[in-house]
Amino acid sequence: MAAHREHVIPVHGGVVRASATPPGRVAVVLGGGSGHYPAFAGWVGPGFAHGAVCGNIFASPSASQVYSVARAADAGGGIILGFGNYAGDVLHFGQAAERLRAEGIDVRTLAVTDDIVSAPPQKRDQRRGVAGNMIVLKIACGAAEDGLDLDAVEAIGRRANEATFSFGVAFDGCTLPGAGHPLFTVEPGHMAIGLGIHGEPGIGKQRLLGADELADLLVGEVLDGAGASRSSSRVAVLVNGLGSVKYEELFVVYRRVAHQLGKAGLTIVRPTVGEQVTSLNMSGLSLTVTFLDDDLEKYWVAPADAPAFHRGPVIDEQPRRVLASAGPSRRIQPGSPASHACAARVARALAHVRDVVLQHEARLGEIDAVAGDGDHGIGMARGTAAAAEAAEAAADERAGVRGLLIQAAEAWSERAGGTSGALWGAALTAAAATLDDENLPTPDDIVRATGAAVATVMRLGGAEPGDKTMVDAAVPFAQVLEARTRAGTPLGAAWSAAARAATQAAEATAQIPARLGRARTHGDGSIGTPDAGAVSFALIVNALAVHFATDHLREQP
Repeated sequence: MAAHREHVIPVHGGVVRASATPPGRVAVVLGGGSGHYPAFAGWVGPGFAHGAVCGNIFASPSASQVYSVARAADAGGGIILGFGNYAGDVLHFGQAAERLRAEGIDVRTLAVTDDIVSAPPQKRDQRRGVAGNMIVLKIACGAAEDGLDLDAVEAIGRRANEATFSFGVAFDGCTLPGAGHPLFTVEPGHMAIGLGIHGEPGIGKQRLLGADELADLLVGEVLDGAGASRSSSRVAVLVNGLGSVKYEELFVVYRRVAHQLGKAGLTIVRPTVGEQVTSLNMSGLSLTVTFLDDDLEKYWVAPADAPAFHRGPVIDEQPRRVLASAGPSRRIQPGSPASHACAARVARALAHVRDVVLQHEARLGEIDAVAGDGDHGIGMARGTAAAAEAAEAAADERAGVRGLLIQAAEAWSERAGGTSGALWGAALTAAAATLDDENLPTPDDIVRATGAAVATVMRLGGAEPGDKTMVDAAVPFAQVLEARTRAGTPLGAAWSAAARAATQAAEATAQIPARLGRARTHGDGSIGTPDAGAVSFALIVNALAVHFATDHLREQP
């Protein structure tokens, strides 16, 4: 923001245009994890996005951040929320959309699905969003800038997405800030093919190619991936650098790309060559091709002026005058003395969880890096720390059990971001909804709260046991806890038995292939390593076992 005051101003969770949007105009708000600049804040400005939500490195922003930026960007014509198709983004942007709709704002979500290697054509809705984000979202923003209504802007965006195909390669992995080694490495003389933009390894490796051979590979894969979707002879093209491959090299590759696309009978319209969707310092590049109809071409070539994308001239716009920039506010009602005493104990339990997760942060990241993006440990550490801090503050304000859990849930989701942040925040919220701020929770209450939390995780994440997610540990935990408690086992013993079951189930995920999440693109490649989400769930419920040493939570642990 400091470097681009003429384009953007800050709001909670991200940035919005510094210029005003005409009343009644559709607003397009983009977003995702940081580490991909110029995506997404670099695309905010006249002709492009009205706002961008900025999550932590490689982690989706929280629902409250999405809501805040969307509220600030709203001009009364409805909102399009655009993002790459990743579980955390789908969850957080979807939750924000529900909240905005409840307030009477018409909101549509547009998940970009351009990565051809991440799912077959018949499962297009399961593909990742990679560099195609830039073309798809530029076209949607151009339609909004032209004054089209919400239905038309959404339709244009979906057509652009269906016509967009990307394929990438890497010569070495990226390194998360503060990490001592990259998320993955490629042996000398080779390259990874079909990689994601979060440090996920590619689907395979092959010998390193020269520029012309590499361009031939990229064009061949993209055109094959497009298949019957090649509906036009006019195309938008992006040769995208992922962080360490710079412009001169990209131009050399583009030279051959243009030649090969021309041989295929395609006419390139306003190509873009450079860094648009990066992955920190990853050494790699990708090719994106969008098949243009008349409308898509019109909005692809339309003027835009953003910090990292200029295609002019644009009409001068007026400064923004009214801006909603406040972050989420706390709303804590005091609980009864008994509920407050129990809530204080819950706060101490969450502090213990924070300490345990911090001890295992590196290990969780290493597990996640095998087939994911390696940030699970960082996200869990941030989330548990935020939850513990919020719980302590709520306890100081004499919150009851329900109120304290709600504050902890919001903080976890807000600070952790990503899929785990969304799911743990939703789980704590669901558990809180079964409790109150007046009465002490009984063992039956705790069983019911646990069941509600696990059911919410399954509903939001869409996972079932056997998909290699946290659900593989959460479901047996809830089942054993309920069975033991119903059989008359004291709560502390029942919780410990359930925690052991969760640990065994988490370890057993090493023997199954991933079916959901980022690791699913690697299938059998994830065999031999347990799921990071399942492992962290087991760590947490084991850490909590000591806090259930008494049946009614009246005594100190």
